[in-house]
Amino acid sequence: MNIRSLTRGDGVVIGAAVLLFIASFLDLTGGPDCSGPYAKFCEAQDYSSSNAWDALSTLMSMYLAGVIGAAIVVISRALPQPRKVAGLDLGQFGVALTIFAAWTAFWSIIDANSAGAGLIIGLIAALILAAGAVAGPLVPALQPALIGAPKPQAAPYGAGPNPGYGYPGAQQQASGGYGYPGGQQQPQAGQTHGQQVPAEATAGGAAGATPAAGTAPEFAPFWFAVPVARPLYGEDGSPSPIAELAPGTWYLAVEQRGQALIAQTQDGRRGVLQDTTGIQRG
Repeated sequence: MNIRSLTRGDGVVIGAAVLLFIASFLDLTGGPDCSGPYAKFCEAQDYSSSNAWDALSTLMSMYLAGVIGAAIVVISRALPQPRKVAGLDLGQFGVALTIFAAWTAFWSIIDANSAGAGLIIGLIAALILAAGAVAGPLVPALQPALIGAPKPQAAPYGAGPNPGYGYPGAQQQASGGYGYPGGQQQPQAGQTHGQQVPAEATAGGAAGATPAAGTAPEFAPFWFAVPVARPLYGEDGSPSPIAELAPGTWYLAVEQRGQALIAQTQDGRRGVLQDTTGIQRG
């Protein structure tokens, strides 16, 4: 689960769910008018109001249904791959629960003779909750990341003890091998450490390494980080993402296909990153 993939719309859902849960502890009905000649009568009666926790049907169908629906929506959007329950997408199931909670809250306050703070605030929270769950993926203003991505800090090459896989400062041993571009190269066989290369060989090698005019330069693997969470699709063209690239983590680009990149995650999975705008190269 990647919490950095949560959006502002998810923040609205979380805030509304918290408000709905608080409203469940408030009075469902208002007290009677105890002013004037009714004062003595009210003193002789017990008018203590009840909250949602004293009415199981209202608690489950309105308050807890909304809170559970909000939790399902947030969890489904934080997962790298969509999950399904009984053939229905987990996020859609959560949205349906939030709409049901708002529907129940509306008719509960219509049916109440004297609505208390619990019903009024509960209705407002349920409506905001349902609106945030539905509009979150659709409204551009609610789509930016809820938590800003930390800017990756590049370290000097080889800095620190064994930086390890997934960081551009990790030292590579194999000559021309898989890893961070520009990694340290090992001396070739037959050449001692520190041995000077003849000038002719250097000049010839440089000339031979120069690509012919009009040919595309050879792709060199490089490390990169994404500014926001982005899906990684399978190389077979499947529409479902196989992973999600999170901000603040370095990934290795091993191939380029047009504007897309073939990226590899830390666990060895490879896929196509279709949106490469704004990536930071290591």
